[in-house]
Amino acid sequence: MVARSIVDLKQLGPDFLRDPYPVYARLRSEGPVHRVYDPDGEEVWLVVGHEACRTAFTDPRLSRDWLRSGNIKQIVNTEQSQPALMHMLMSDPPDHTRLRRLVAREFTPRRIESLAPRIQQVTDELLDRMLAVEERRADLIASFAFPLPMTVICELLGVPGLDREAFRRWSNEMVARTSPEAEALAYQELSAYLAELIAAKRAKPGEDLLSALIHTADEGGDRLSPDELIGMSNLLLIAGHETTVNLIGNGLRALFAHPGQLADLRADFGLLDGAIEEMLRYDGPVETCTDRLALEDVEMGGVTIPAGSTVLIAMADADRDPERFKEPDRFDIRRDSRGHIAFGHGLHYCLGAPLARLEGRIAFRTLLERCPDLAPDADESELPWTPGLLIRGVRKLPVRW
Repeated sequence: MVARSIVDLKQLGPDFLRDPYPVYARLRSEGPVHRVYDPDGEEVWLVVGHEACRTAFTDPRLSRDWLRSGNIKQIVNTEQSQPALMHMLMSDPPDHTRLRRLVAREFTPRRIESLAPRIQQVTDELLDRMLAVEERRADLIASFAFPLPMTVICELLGVPGLDREAFRRWSNEMVARTSPEAEALAYQELSAYLAELIAAKRAKPGEDLLSALIHTADEGGDRLSPDELIGMSNLLLIAGHETTVNLIGNGLRALFAHPGQLADLRADFGLLDGAIEEMLRYDGPVETCTDRLALEDVEMGGVTIPAGSTVLIAMADADRDPERFKEPDRFDIRRDSRGHIAFGHGLHYCLGAPLARLEGRIAFRTLLERCPDLAPDADESELPWTPGLLIRGVRKLPVRW
């Protein structure tokens, strides 16, 4: 059957943007699939619950290939031919398999682990500047959580001269647009910038990842096309910083709200790896998946999602499902959080997850070691949240020390 009515998420929970978890839990208690209005008033189909979300991630009828199988205007205000969208996250097999293989040849665990000393150096330099402020107050996002992963991914790709403020504006529009017009302009400007950058790298390659992607080819001679290079650069730049920014911001907020857990972690950094996983599970940086397209009528949990519909998978709810995690609304850095899907599941599992974890480990340990008196400097209710359903995190996080 088709769902009987459309649910407005904001009406279900007036505080939905800050705390969507009670709304998701209520929907989950009624079934795994719901027809909803998202916070922007767009009609989408929402999948909730851990098992249903994992199943949806691996259902080939729920496609990411909007460029070939759907109308991109249904989810993004740009053209079907927009090169910034020509990447593996916007494709299905066999195209996805090919694109991921070409990128994975260069985005290796060895390359990621080799970044640890530089990540530590950037972390120390940022904290040196932040802690030198006489007022002993700062916005942790602007001073630390954003510039750390932004610096790392730019240096990894080979774009250290990127105008950070311009890129932050483009990225914000792409993950949580302020208007359709601003979103369209962001895609146009970023694509133009990346095309010039790739041309310069092609003429004068370096030791960076982007130069390697331009020149890499598999055994059969296959390589990324010019538009695919723009698309993959866009994906790596945005995904390469958004996850870590909000892992740091959300994780620190969770520690502030649970001072006993914060004290335990300060006392024993052997708990750090588990703490990172619990931060990802408890309040992860990605709330729902990127939009899926129903290629045909899809029946889930007794509800039929009509062909052509936009489908979102609520990863945030999956990781708060009591069927999978005992007392899921309790933050516990000693919990076995394995099985969370904060980085997705299936063939679109985040390629950059090892980098985000590495950055998170270094950032949290250094921050907590060097800032023993770190505390929030604003009430939780005053924090400005990123709009939309994709990215979960605050735009500012005032702290004092």
